[in-house]
Amino acid sequence: MELRAPVILILLSSIVILSYLFNLLSKKTRLPSVLMLIATGIGIKYLAAHYGFAGADVTKLVKILGATGLIMIVLEAALDLKLGRDKLRLIGDSFFSALFIFLFSAFGIGILIMQWLHVSFELAFLYAIPMSIISSAIIIPSTSHFEEKRKEFIIYESSFSDIVGILAFNYMLAPNVVSLVTAGRFFVNVGLVILLSLAATFLLLYIILNIKVGLKFFLIFSVLSFLYGLGELIHLPSLMIVLVFGLVINNYNLLLNTKFIRRFDTTGIDGVLETMRSITAETSFLIRTFFFILFGYTIDLSVLMQPDVWELGSIIIIILLLVRYFYLRVILKTPAFPMLLLMPRGLVTILLFYSIPVSKSIGGFNNGILFFVVAVSSILMMFGLLFSKDNGQYLEKSEEAI
Repeated sequence: MELRAPVILILLSSIVILSYLFNLLSKKTRLPSVLMLIATGIGIKYLAAHYGFAGADVTKLVKILGATGLIMIVLEAALDLKLGRDKLRLIGDSFFSALFIFLFSAFGIGILIMQWLHVSFELAFLYAIPMSIISSAIIIPSTSHFEEKRKEFIIYESSFSDIVGILAFNYMLAPNVVSLVTAGRFFVNVGLVILLSLAATFLLLYIILNIKVGLKFFLIFSVLSFLYGLGELIHLPSLMIVLVFGLVINNYNLLLNTKFIRRFDTTGIDGVLETMRSITAETSFLIRTFFFILFGYTIDLSVLMQPDVWELGSIIIIILLLVRYFYLRVILKTPAFPMLLLMPRGLVTILLFYSIPVSKSIGGFNNGILFFVVAVSSILMMFGLLFSKDNGQYLEKSEEAI
C-alpha cells in the first residue's frame, strides 16, 4: 500500500498536534511527555504492521534527529542561563554533581555489565556511559514550575552531564584507552575545542550584530550544526561550542566594555535574543517530538518479556539511585527528594548507544535494557515532579544547600 502526499502531510501534522496535547497533559499530570511520545511510536509501529506497511529501518534518521535535537536543546538551555559572580558556586556545584554522579554511575554499571556478561571492563564501561548521562532533553522542559535557583542547577547539571558523558564516550572509542598518548591527545582536543568555542562564538556574535537582514537565525543554527558535526568527525567535545555560544550571547552585557562589542550597535540585541529563544524552543520541540516517536517505532515490546531485561535494568536503576543519593546527602548535604528522582535518561543515552561501533559491540547485551532504563528513569522523574509540586516549601528550605 502506498501513502499519498496529502495523507503523509495529515499524519505528520497530527503527530505535532498530538505532541502539543501531550505537553499540556504533562503539565497537568507531571507524566513525562517523552513516555507518551515513545508509546505513540510503538503504537504507530504495530498499526503499520497491522495494515500491511513494511517496517522501515529508521535508525539512521533517529541518529540525525538526535544530534540536531541535542544542539537545539543545549542552546535553548544556555539561552536561559545568566552568568555572574553570584552564580559561581551554583555552576561549580552543578558541574561537580554531574561529574561525580556520572563517573561513579558509569563505573558501577560497567562492573555490573562486565560481571553479568563476562566481557572486558573497557567494553562494559563503553556501554555504561550512555546510561550514566542525565537527559537534558527530558529534564529541562520539565523544570518550568521550579524556582529560579533550582531550575538553573538542573539545567547546568544536565548540560554538564551531556558534555562530560560525550567526552568520556569519545575517549573510549580510541584504539588504546590506557595509553598516555591517547590521554594526551584527549586533553589537547579539549583545549582545542575551548579555543574553537571562543572563535565560533565571536563569529556568530559578528553575524548577529552586523548582519541586518531578518533571515539570519537559521544561518546561525547552521553554523553551529556545521561546527558540531565537524567536531564529532574528529572526536572533539563539540557540544561545548553550543553551550559557550548560548551563554555568551545571553550574557552579552558582560562584554559591553570590550573593543569587539563597542564596534557594533547593540540596542536591538534584546529583541534578537527573544526571537532566537522563540525559534530555538519551537525547533527543539519539533525535533524532540519526531525523535522520540521514531525511537518508539524501533522498540520491540517482546524484549520486555525477557528476564535479563528486568533483572539487569533494575540493578542499573538501583545503582543510579544509590550514587545520586550519596552525592546529594553526603557531599552536597541537601535533602534528597525530589532531586534524587530527577535523573531521566533519554536523547543522549539513545544517540550514544546507537553510535557504538560494531567493533566494540557486546553481542549478549539486550537492547531492551536501554528502553527499560529510559522508561523507568522517566517514570521516577514523574514521581519527583509530583513530589516537588505537592511540597513547594521544599524548594525554599533547600535553596541555601544548593
